[in-house]
Amino acid sequence: MRIVCAPENHKFAAPAGGDLNVILYGRVSRPDTAAVGATARHIIQHRKLEPAARAWDLLSIALSVVVADTAARRDESPDGWTRQLDLHVAVGDPDFWTAQRDLLIRQLEFLTTDIWSITFMDGGVQPVPPKAPARPEQDCIVLLSGGLDSLVGAIDLVKAHGKDPYAVSQVSKGDKQKQSLFASSIGDGLAHLQLNHNANCPGQNERSQRARSIVFLAYGVLAATALKHYHDGGRVTLYVCENGLISINPPLTGARLGSLSTRTTHPYYIRLFQELLGAAGLRVTLENPYQFATKGEMLSACADQPFLQEYAHAGTSCSRYARNGFKHCGLCIPCLIRRAAFHAWGVQDRTPYVFVDLSRNDTNHARYDDVRSAAMAVTSAEAEGISIWAGPAISTALLGDALPYRDVAVRGLNELAAFLKVAGVK
Repeated sequence: MRIVCAPENHKFAAPAGGDLNVILYGRVSRPDTAAVGATARHIIQHRKLEPAARAWDLLSIALSVVVADTAARRDESPDGWTRQLDLHVAVGDPDFWTAQRDLLIRQLEFLTTDIWSITFMDGGVQPVPPKAPARPEQDCIVLLSGGLDSLVGAIDLVKAHGKDPYAVSQVSKGDKQKQSLFASSIGDGLAHLQLNHNANCPGQNERSQRARSIVFLAYGVLAATALKHYHDGGRVTLYVCENGLISINPPLTGARLGSLSTRTTHPYYIRLFQELLGAAGLRVTLENPYQFATKGEMLSACADQPFLQEYAHAGTSCSRYARNGFKHCGLCIPCLIRRAAFHAWGVQDRTPYVFVDLSRNDTNHARYDDVRSAAMAVTSAEAEGISIWAGPAISTALLGDALPYRDVAVRGLNELAAFLKVAGVK
C-alpha cells in the first residue's frame, strides 16, 4: 500500500487502486483522502512554542506512521497479518531523513512486524517561529497518558526528585479529563500540553495499531525542544514511565505474540529512538525510571501514598476501555496486571470492572482468552523456567545483559500468579 503524506498545498497525484493520499496537519477534503494532525500544529503555535526544526519533521514522520498503521488493514494482506507499506513523507530536510531511513525502518519493523519502505520529499511543515516565543522554564518532560504508570511517574518526579516537569499527553477518548485532573492535582499543578493525532482514514480502520505510541514520543520531543533550558543549549530528559513487565511485553504463550500491544517503551526500541535523536542533533534523553520495577512495586514505592490512594482507581489501564463504555473490562492483560498490582500493593482496588469474579468458569471469566493465557504463562514459567517462557522477548541480542530484565519479568509474573490464586483462577 502506497501512502503519501504531505501538507494540503502538495501536488498529490490521483491515487491508484489501494493507494492513499494523506493531508498532514489538515482535514479531509474528499472521501478517498485521509488526514492527520489537524489540531496539533494549531495548539503548538497557539502556545507560542518554538520547537526545533527536526522535531517538527519527527512529528510529521510519526503522524504519517500512525496514519499508515491505521489505514492499512492486516486482514487484507497475503498472510492476514504482515503488510507491505510504502510510505512517502514531506519533511523540511529530506536529505537528512533519507540518510536515517534504515534506522527508521528498523524501528518500524520492530514495532509493527510489517515490511516498510520510506521515501522523504521536500515541502514539509516548518512553521514560522512566533514573534515572541514562549520559553517554558520546566526542567524536564513527562509523558502523562492518564494511565496508572504515568501517574506514579509524575508524582515521583515532583515529590521524590524535586523536578518541575512539563506534562505532555496524547489525547484519547475517555482520558482527556483525567489527564487534566492529574496534571492540575500533582504538586502545585503541572504545565500541561494535550495533543491529538486526529487520524481520519476512509473505510474500516485497522485495530491493532502497534505503532500508535510513536506519536506520543514525538510530542514529548517537540515539547522538550521548546523549553528554555533546551534553547539555552541544555539537554532535556523526557521521562517515559512504564513498568518493566509491560515494557518488555513478553508473549504469555507461544501462540500469543502480543499482537495487540505496542512496544514503544521496549528498551530496544527506546535505544533505536535515542540513536535517531542523537543523529538529528536533538538534545533529548529518553528515560524510563521503572524499567526494572513491577507495577505493584511502582505503586508500593510511590512517594505520595495518600495522593496515589485517592487517584489510582481513576488511572486507565484497559485495552478495551472505549469498547466497554469507558470502563475497565477486568479481563484483558493490562487489567490483570493492574489488578495484580493493587493486590501486591495491599490497597483496595476501587476500579469499577465490567467482569469482576474471575473464578466463574465461563468464557466471560476464567475461560476468557486473556485470563487463560495468563494462567498458562504462570504454569509454564513455573515448569520450564522464565528464560524458556519469555523466549526471544528477553534476549541478549536485544537487551545486552538480560538478567535484570528476567528478574523484573519473574517478579511481575509472581504478582500475576498471586492475584490469580486469590481470584480463584486455576
